[in-house]
Amino acid sequence: MEEESAGNNNADRRPVAEDEGSSTPIPERVQVGNSPVYRLDRKLGKGGFGQVYVGRRIRSVSERSGPHAAEVALKFEHRNSKGCNSGPPYEWQVYNALNGCYGVPHVHYKGRQGEFYIMVMDMLGPSLWDVWNSSNQSMSTEMVACIAVESLSILEKMHAKGYVHGDVKPENFLLGHPGSPDEKKLFLVDLGLASKWRDTSTGRHIDYDQRPDVFRGTVRYASVHAHLGRTGSRRDDLESLAYTLVFLLRGRLPWQGFQGENKGFQVCKKKMATSSEALCCLCPAPFKLFLDTVVNMKFDEEPDYARLISIFDAVISPNPAIRPILTDGAQKAGQKRSRLPLEAAEDDQPRKKIRLGMPATQWITVYNFRKTMKQRYHFNVADARMYQYVHKGYEDGLFISSVSSCANLWALIMDAGTGFTGQVFEMSHLFLHKEWIMEQWELKYYISAIAGCDNGSALVVMSKGTPFTQQSYKVSDSFPFKWISKKWREGFHVTSMATAGNRWGVVMSRNAGFTEQVVELDFLYPSEGIHRRWDSGYRITATAATADQAAFVLSVPKKKVTDETQETLRTSAFPSTHVKEKWSRNLYIASVCYGRTVS
Repeated sequence: MEEESAGNNNADRRPVAEDEGSSTPIPERVQVGNSPVYRLDRKLGKGGFGQVYVGRRIRSVSERSGPHAAEVALKFEHRNSKGCNSGPPYEWQVYNALNGCYGVPHVHYKGRQGEFYIMVMDMLGPSLWDVWNSSNQSMSTEMVACIAVESLSILEKMHAKGYVHGDVKPENFLLGHPGSPDEKKLFLVDLGLASKWRDTSTGRHIDYDQRPDVFRGTVRYASVHAHLGRTGSRRDDLESLAYTLVFLLRGRLPWQGFQGENKGFQVCKKKMATSSEALCCLCPAPFKLFLDTVVNMKFDEEPDYARLISIFDAVISPNPAIRPILTDGAQKAGQKRSRLPLEAAEDDQPRKKIRLGMPATQWITVYNFRKTMKQRYHFNVADARMYQYVHKGYEDGLFISSVSSCANLWALIMDAGTGFTGQVFEMSHLFLHKEWIMEQWELKYYISAIAGCDNGSALVVMSKGTPFTQQSYKVSDSFPFKWISKKWREGFHVTSMATAGNRWGVVMSRNAGFTEQVVELDFLYPSEGIHRRWDSGYRITATAATADQAAFVLSVPKKKVTDETQETLRTSAFPSTHVKEKWSRNLYIASVCYGRTVS
């Protein structure tokens, strides 16, 4: 039995993905494998994984590109860096898999020299960030549209090889070497955060998951799914591309400027609250259409790249020769397939929107199928009336099964199907009252329901007759997923959750009757995630929401349930008008909370 102190949200911190700052000097001369000998020249930059320098051949040659070029890019990664935990950098595997892939620079040699793993690569030109910055921090509509179609072509080829890039941004798109035939050609670099979207052994899409403590990418351009720790898939590269395009056109994104430990939280919240109309208000119509399309893609959806490319036809010169960026990849794609208008879906069915909608604050009610039983609900209950309602329920053989709060008033559900043999409760100005809880633990009562008010007060319900054998709880200023993960490893499962203002309270119990448990966390409502979990045999067993986020804990029960029917309902008012209809179908309220959803 313990109370954990409030923790910080580490999900906002980008994983360390850089050369670890070793004091070992970069070698002045480089030769790996059968490569020529190179002399170190100026530093080109620091990628997500390692440092990049110009390498000049010791022996004078005239070639400007290829494995024998006079000038190459040398990428160094120290053997002790995070990317080299078990030998050569992970990025090497990705370059091997993408060997010859359109728009990916060639790696001519790689090997280890002293303390460093080194790649010898094609020398490229400025990044799109450099071009934008040196052009008075602006770009023409046609330039950005050409970047869009060529980027889509590069990503299509990369995705076809089974990989997503994972860090699409202006700094990672480079033009070819100035003065070379490729100076108007686009390349995508820095593959240290690339991951597989397709299972190599089965050929099928990898499984969906969400780990809110894991973030991969760059905060400014990352998809909202990346912020929320969802498994990366093709849609994430396209969402990051959409933000990249808007940035190059507008020169700024609305979520720039946040600072501090919760920067990632604030940025993701702002991204999800910013409509496409607001984000693209100064952009030509094709950019809004592209954004609307990609942010509403399903996790495992295959993008229709040709249709996405065709969105930009109207803002690009019909003559490829005078375009500011070479669009060879898009032209080849266009020759192979006709580009249908985006609105004409193949089955002529309207697309279900995954994310669009405005943030709202609503009641979230979960209903489970149960054998016919007696259930009672009360809402808008003031502190002074609570004892009257609860003790009347006790007299009628009912126990509290779920509690919630809205506008500093309580809602409670009482029913005859809890299996409890005794119950106590406390309303306290503390969230949560440690001394009282510990006293009840000593008397073999366990927390079975909790709720918190905006004013910081709490309602804690503790019962006898639960299956629990030990409990632990944590109060935190952010959703405590790291703590939950730690407790899962110790054999605990989440059994109750609540919020008070923006604070979270999570209760975990041993012997909760679950074999598996996952969390769905969102700034709106995680409809897609919940449905995927339902399809995998999970059922919602705990809910809570602040004004910013909603969290759902889904579990797999040890005992097989005869009827697994579960429904959720979101309503502006307490769902009293819906309850009788649900009861008529043997659907009873399993949990209720009030907070962030989407209208």
